[in-house]
Amino acid sequence: MQMQLIMSAPYKPRKQLRTLKEGGVPSLQLCLFWFIGACFCLEVLGHQGTQPHSIKIEGDITLGGLFPIHARGPAGVPCGEIKKEKGIHRMEAMLYALDQINSDPELLPNITLGARILDTCSRDTYALEQSLTFVQALIQKDTSDIRCSNGEPPLIRKPERVVGVIGASASSVSIMVANVLRLFAIPQISYASTAPELSDNNRYDFFSRVVPPDSYQAQAMVDIVKAMGWNYVSTLASEGNYGESGVEAFVQISREAGGLCIAQSLKIPREPKPGEFDKIIKRLMETSNARGIIMFANEDDIKRVLGAAKKANLTGHFLFVGSDSWGSKITPILDQEDVAEGAVTILPKRASIEGFDQYFTTRSLENNRRNIWFAEYWEDDFKCKLTRPGSKTDNGRKKCTGEERISRDSPYEQEGKVQFVIDAVYAMAHALHNMHLDLCPGATGVCEKMDPVEGRLLLQYIRAVNFNGSAGTAVMFNENGDAPGRYDIFQYQMSNTSISGYKVIGQWTNQLRLNVEEMLWSGGEQAIPDSVCSFPCNPGERKKMVKGVPCCWHCELCDGYQYQSDEFSCEMCPFDLRPTVNRTACRPTPIIKLEWHSPWAMLPMFLAILGILATTSVVVTFIRFNDTPIVRASGRELSYVLLTGIFLIYVMTFLMIAEPGSVVCAFRRLFLGLGMCISYAALLTKTNRIYRIFEQGKKSVTPPRFISPTSQLVITFILISLQVLGVFVWFGVIPPHTIIDYEELHPPNPELARGILKCDMSDLSLICCLSYSIVLMVTCTVYAVKSRGVPENFNEAKPIGFTMYTTCIIWLAFVPIFFGTSQSTEKMFIQTTTLTISMSLSASVSLGMLYIPKVYIILFHPEQNVQKRKRSFKAVAQAATMSSRLSQKSNDKQNGEAKPEEGKDSIPKMAYINYSNPDI
Repeated sequence: MQMQLIMSAPYKPRKQLRTLKEGGVPSLQLCLFWFIGACFCLEVLGHQGTQPHSIKIEGDITLGGLFPIHARGPAGVPCGEIKKEKGIHRMEAMLYALDQINSDPELLPNITLGARILDTCSRDTYALEQSLTFVQALIQKDTSDIRCSNGEPPLIRKPERVVGVIGASASSVSIMVANVLRLFAIPQISYASTAPELSDNNRYDFFSRVVPPDSYQAQAMVDIVKAMGWNYVSTLASEGNYGESGVEAFVQISREAGGLCIAQSLKIPREPKPGEFDKIIKRLMETSNARGIIMFANEDDIKRVLGAAKKANLTGHFLFVGSDSWGSKITPILDQEDVAEGAVTILPKRASIEGFDQYFTTRSLENNRRNIWFAEYWEDDFKCKLTRPGSKTDNGRKKCTGEERISRDSPYEQEGKVQFVIDAVYAMAHALHNMHLDLCPGATGVCEKMDPVEGRLLLQYIRAVNFNGSAGTAVMFNENGDAPGRYDIFQYQMSNTSISGYKVIGQWTNQLRLNVEEMLWSGGEQAIPDSVCSFPCNPGERKKMVKGVPCCWHCELCDGYQYQSDEFSCEMCPFDLRPTVNRTACRPTPIIKLEWHSPWAMLPMFLAILGILATTSVVVTFIRFNDTPIVRASGRELSYVLLTGIFLIYVMTFLMIAEPGSVVCAFRRLFLGLGMCISYAALLTKTNRIYRIFEQGKKSVTPPRFISPTSQLVITFILISLQVLGVFVWFGVIPPHTIIDYEELHPPNPELARGILKCDMSDLSLICCLSYSIVLMVTCTVYAVKSRGVPENFNEAKPIGFTMYTTCIIWLAFVPIFFGTSQSTEKMFIQTTTLTISMSLSASVSLGMLYIPKVYIILFHPEQNVQKRKRSFKAVAQAATMSSRLSQKSNDKQNGEAKPEEGKDSIPKMAYINYSNPDI
């Protein structure tokens, strides 16, 4: 029947909505009301009995369904190609669940659930238009101004009342639809929308979901990243609520958890331009250390990102961690599996529903006519063409026979969200069942209290459900309408022989359980690759943080004598310690001393031993031939004193090498200067005696005082006593003790640092100890110089002179060597060796020049060891006078003043005999 419609005024909704209360109507809601009103006008103008893009199943209570049956169409076209898994599988899962519930005598007995199922075409704006179908029955339309051509009011079929909606799939679609459904208090349960934004119970109070929100997923992904030891990653999101909200949740959780930094957060545009993905890969390579890429992206974007990485020859570089949009799907990685190798993905914990497999694989064109899109699915699945009246034959495709069977003639694998679609329908059914038990006790069918169903009350029952779902896991909701977080962790492995190459490597239920040993990476490596901004510092290195990036730092070595006190600082070791090899702590500095077996000690000891043997031989020889003329002529008493001093000098070498201790240090102080003091005191006494004798002889024949052996010994011991007195005063002021000197061997390299165990004798105190002996030595040298004119027959003067000259040269060489090595790492060894060798050489010079010739005559020329004629001091005086005159003549000749020699023969020969006998 044709109807002539007369519209005198635009349509206005008159029903006062329960959700619009105090404060007026928000602008968004006003716009929606006007939009809805316009749509109903169009519906009245072109009303039809059935809608071309929906499935209608009759029932006592009608549920709405939103599924992406088709993909998003190109520009200007709302719908594109059919989506077999995400669309048909999920929609058939709702039909399957309705069949199961309606045939269950225990659940909603005598009540049949019907459905109105719509196609969202994967587009939020199109889905909004379609979802207006669900609210038609809730709006009272004013048709008083509408008349048919005969003047009668039109007959408009009352639309079914939808009490709840199952869907949608994409978060962006659910958000758009939820804004409309909440206005009319229609509860909504999604089976796939995971955007964290939907957890806002103030904005989406009628929205619930049987899948966990991305905030749980983001938490699980943060835990995965941390479990793999990564701390520097980039994020990549598809533009839209799902991608952007997922990344936002990941970033927020990682910031709260700490220890994880985001190198870059990139967004893939809804309509990417050519080359957009190449630019994304190039930008990701700007922070190449961030190999881990956290992806919240749709299938198409995932596929194109992998393709761009392969094109850039970066296979194996990026380590992808994909959200549930990637899951265990093979489509995004098809033909680029090598780039996806090692990718870790996450998917809400699910199970394959065996009953649905049996149901779906038995669907055919004959027994599934209620699915208006099944024929299109059939053509796409079997790659054939159905013959329709008036349609053209496609020569490129075979003709469908209708005898094809799913899974037998085409590949089939249950889509991952089928379980959740079934659980969502059952959650709505259980809520209605509990509501019916409370409101209609004992009633058969729907009672008046449930006609119509109060949406806000139904929401309370939905949030209270708790039952075992299709996979045997509990289905429940928290106060925000979110399901518990339960995820399976997958990794795509090339060597895996299981279906699609994905292997379950762990799970997350509020905490992560990851089987790291089952993970495989590019090339079959089991070691987890790094995705860090800065690698951990080596032991002994401190972190110098990069400002503003807590995961990035530079490593600085704790140098010198520093050790790593904590992660960020170095401190100096105490003076007696040095850092360990890895500079993580301090350790005692090794204590060293001059060892007996050291090369620095062996040469001094060798010289000392030779000297001791030689000195002992001389002493034994003198004792054996004590009364022979040569021994008596050498001054026996002073000779023994002198030999004692020489012996002590040699012995001092062993005291300098011995391990320092209180006793050793005391003997060092005592004998270091005493041996030399004894030697040079005796030599000084001898040279002084000779000098005084000949000087006195020039003046008179009266002998000088104190030239007897007893006097000489007294003088010598007086000189020695001064040294001994000084040493004992030193003992009283500073008792001898040992110290460990850590400063002497403290080079820049702490491995060479040593503490030196030594006596408390500084270089200055050592020189002071020897200074008195040096004064005696210099004085003795002066007398030796003054006595150089003594006749050769007085054979003690000239050897003493040569001895002192040589000794002075030795000690002059000693001073620069001793003090010139003060900065050397071998200072102690060099100085000790130099000192002991110098002392041994000076003792050897004295021994060799003064006594070896006498011992030689005694032992090998005894015929010369005979008594000489003794002469009085007068004869000595004559010899001294004649020697003085000869010296004067010699000087005159050298000055060119030759004079006649007078009294050449007047010098008595007796003046040239040996007068060195101290008995004179």
